Amino acid sequence: MINNHGVSLTEKPQINLGLEGVYFMESKICKVDGKAGKLYYYGYDIGELAAASNFEEISYLLLYGELPTTKQMKDFSSALAEERNLDDRVINLIKGVPQETNPMHTLSAAMDLIGAYDKSAENTSDNESTSIRIISKIASVVAAIGSIRSSGKYTNPDPKLGHTANFLYMLNGEPKPKEVVKLADTMFLLHAEHSSNASTFSGIVTISTLSDIYSAVVSAINTLKGSLHGGADEAALKMIMSGVGKDPDKYIDGIISSGNRIMGFGHRVYKTYDPRAVIIKEQLKAAIRNTDDRVKKIADTAFMIEEAAIKRTGQKGIWPNVDFFSGPVYSYIGIEPELFTPVFALSRAPGWCSHIVEYLKNNRLIRPTVYYTGETGRPYKEINGR
Repeated sequence: MINNHGVSLTEKPQINLGLEGVYFMESKICKVDGKAGKLYYYGYDIGELAAASNFEEISYLLLYGELPTTKQMKDFSSALAEERNLDDRVINLIKGVPQETNPMHTLSAAMDLIGAYDKSAENTSDNESTSIRIISKIASVVAAIGSIRSSGKYTNPDPKLGHTANFLYMLNGEPKPKEVVKLADTMFLLHAEHSSNASTFSGIVTISTLSDIYSAVVSAINTLKGSLHGGADEAALKMIMSGVGKDPDKYIDGIISSGNRIMGFGHRVYKTYDPRAVIIKEQLKAAIRNTDDRVKKIADTAFMIEEAAIKRTGQKGIWPNVDFFSGPVYSYIGIEPELFTPVFALSRAPGWCSHIVEYLKNNRLIRPTVYYTGETGRPYKEINGR
């Protein structure tokens, strides 16, 4: 006997834990070549984009499928700038959250509230405009969370600044040097998209029910919160900082012998060096030439731990991923560890929105099948007889 999904009811089907190797849709947005260590956004190699493009341009590419003309880029940047302001009710929500609250909870609540006040949220006929609003406002929310946590103050956005420069301005209350803005912008670009990762899939599952885009993005935010996804860069930094001043070989051997993971190493898809990690490593090397001893010590430790770990795991296909060097770079930029995952979220917003909009064009409710292994026909007993 066969059920409606073509699965035999008498033979156990193949179970793909974590949905590994299961294709659920076609997409033109992103290609991850795990064997070759390549990453493409709409056919453009990530290395070329990181060297020549910027986060705003990549956001346009992900939403529209083509690189913008000069006029299109100007209009897009203006649209992002127009959406940066936050409603006082959103600011008050951020201020009212207890200091010890995980910032990802605050981000999720704030974006949900923004969606509640957006009268066009339920209108899926103009998804691109809603996506622009989300990309802009999520950056303002993350900056507000960081600024309010550190100083109790909220800094109004500056419409004259670009997206990344404005984020750093709102976060710190003052402009950052151009080289720091450029480094942060490259980080945002590298994190903007990565095919059907856990958070993107979560957003697609939500939108497949014909919910609204805000709800789908909030689902993605909450999925990103986990230490196996967005929280991995903070965990990797903690590991690196714990290794400062220690013999890297002995330190890595200790991690392995204790049965713990080397954070920032290994990837479900990449079986070679993550191409984003290659770029971030070079950016970090350049940045620490003119930085304080604290960040330089962290970076130098990361390089030594990386070398020691690769000797033990490289032949097994376990190499550094994007998270390994992200923490030291964010430390150089001046972003606190508890804000790493929210920053990941603002970076990934264009990718989330692009996949959500793409899926809606040929929507089908996502409803996987579970193979039941429990009992049937168990008799009910009254509570006094149990």
